[in-house]
Amino acid sequence: MKLILLSSANSIHTAQWAVNLKKLGEEVIVVSQQKADISFPSDIPVYYLPYKGQMGYFLNVFALKKIIQEVQPDILHAHYASGYGTTARLVNFHPYILSVWGSDVFEFPYRSFIHKYLLSSNLKAPDILVSTSNSMLKQTYQFIDRTKKIDVIPFGVDLSKFTSSYKRSERLDQITIGTVKTLKKVYGIDILLRALAIVQQKIADQHPQFATHLQFRIVGGGPDLNKLQLLAQQLGIDKNVVFTGAVQHDLVPVELENLDIYIALSRQESFGVAVIEAQAMAKPVVVSNVGGLPEVVKHEETGFVVEPENPEAAAEAIIKLILDSKLREEMAYNAEKFVSQNFSWNACAVKMKDLYKHTLETCSKG
Repeated sequence: MKLILLSSANSIHTAQWAVNLKKLGEEVIVVSQQKADISFPSDIPVYYLPYKGQMGYFLNVFALKKIIQEVQPDILHAHYASGYGTTARLVNFHPYILSVWGSDVFEFPYRSFIHKYLLSSNLKAPDILVSTSNSMLKQTYQFIDRTKKIDVIPFGVDLSKFTSSYKRSERLDQITIGTVKTLKKVYGIDILLRALAIVQQKIADQHPQFATHLQFRIVGGGPDLNKLQLLAQQLGIDKNVVFTGAVQHDLVPVELENLDIYIALSRQESFGVAVIEAQAMAKPVVVSNVGGLPEVVKHEETGFVVEPENPEAAAEAIIKLILDSKLREEMAYNAEKFVSQNFSWNACAVKMKDLYKHTLETCSKG
């Protein structure tokens, strides 16, 4: 089967889909506006579209038609409904699959009536729609008729990179709590800091034997860095909080290995790849009950799902994990097993390959 993935070549998810579908015997070609970075697999051919930016999604129609004519794919699979979904709709090639990724359905349509109309038109065009989570599926149905079927196939995690080494013996007297996220309001880092301030105060008051063993670590860069550093100062936890700044994706496993408990208190999250990566590395997690996060955590088995915008509830869950090392170990083991069974890239690619086969069969009958 020959596939065109119409998607950003500088996205780690695009690279992983391409690599893992190729491992299953598919011939994969990526077509993109964005340049692939140095880590993109050299054995995956990439065709670059000539026009960049938002207007490029309209202007690249003829260039994509020319590539399709040259490549002769069995399936065109566009990723991201508001951008590449526009180009693919205007090209009008079938069989055609469109994957929604998150902000394309959670943010883009609310910018104006025109944006909403464009998204709705794009969502009606494919033969098959794919979402990474049930939460995103429900959001997508706000813009199309519910008679149109949407398949749910999640992003995977690279278990060769995100795996626990269990090398914690050198810091057994320290418990590091933190997150790996872009520092933007939507990801609730301010909520996390408020929760950590409650944790620090309660531990100091009620369990002082643990007080000197706690460290807080915020990994990631973003527009709210200075604001969040000031908030940590105002909350009186700045001496215990390390802000690392931005890190490259290939260093994320190293940063996750530094944590004992992973926290994600997002205000909105379409899926939860970072939470899956943390669990793959045997980290118990505490997440907010929003978007796709409760779909990637087994409450009270791999972590805790808490009420959103509630630092007190998050703090309570974190304190449980601090005080009970056996619970941390059990959840760590469950988390790693849960991810390996449900979110490996190979398993996700197999599901996608099955969907491709079904799409070809359905379209040939039609």
